[in-house]
Amino acid sequence: MFIPLHDANSLRHIRLQYVTLGLIAANVIVFALTSMGTEQFSEAAVWGLGYIPATLFEGIVRPPEILFVPDHATYITYAFLHGDLWHLGGNMLFLWVFGDNVEDALGHVKFLLFYLACAAAGAWLHGIIDPASQAPLIGASGAVAGIVAAYLILHPRVKIWVLALGRVPVRLPAWILLALWVLFQFVMLAAMGEDEVSWAAHVGGIIAGAILVLLLRRRGVPLFDREVVTPKAAEVPTATQQPAPAEQPSPWGRR
Repeated sequence: MFIPLHDANSLRHIRLQYVTLGLIAANVIVFALTSMGTEQFSEAAVWGLGYIPATLFEGIVRPPEILFVPDHATYITYAFLHGDLWHLGGNMLFLWVFGDNVEDALGHVKFLLFYLACAAAGAWLHGIIDPASQAPLIGASGAVAGIVAAYLILHPRVKIWVLALGRVPVRLPAWILLALWVLFQFVMLAAMGEDEVSWAAHVGGIIAGAILVLLLRRRGVPLFDREVVTPKAAEVPTATQQPAPAEQPSPWGRR
């Protein structure tokens, strides 16, 4: 639909979005490590760390040679794997543009928990819809979808530069772009079910992100771009504005 480029939305509570940067670095490093080896090694990583619903809902057991982590851990590990550079680049671009402001609103630790919870929610809904699937789910799309939903709730009026249709630069309010993006995920899930793209993982992440941002945001962080109105401080008169001292009564009475 569109490619986000820049949002010009300054940070208010943190100096650096180091959790966002760390997540991007982790995804890039994992992609590099799983891509450098042989094709057999890459496939083993996908099958060993990807989320396979049948292993959790149908009792299917993965072969011991690719049982790198317990099955329940794949609710998280799948989100750090990507199929190709386009898959990785798209998710990381969304994370780069929108993640910093969500991290700013939640704080570093809560943002990390938020990201992982959205990833797990995406995998869970994917598994609920297709519990017998033996195809591994990979990608950070569920977690990124949660970030998009949180950003939409926090900053709907911020203007965002995007490439519409992949080539036309436009600057539009976030609520137009992101609301359409969210709606598109639900429509695709209802219309197409599951194909090469797990629309269910996107929708699961969106729902989790919309709920969690309400619970985890810092105290006083407004929603929908509403600023917190604080009472004005009492005005202190300056030296030139000091009130004149009260006139002392004359000891001789009125004159």
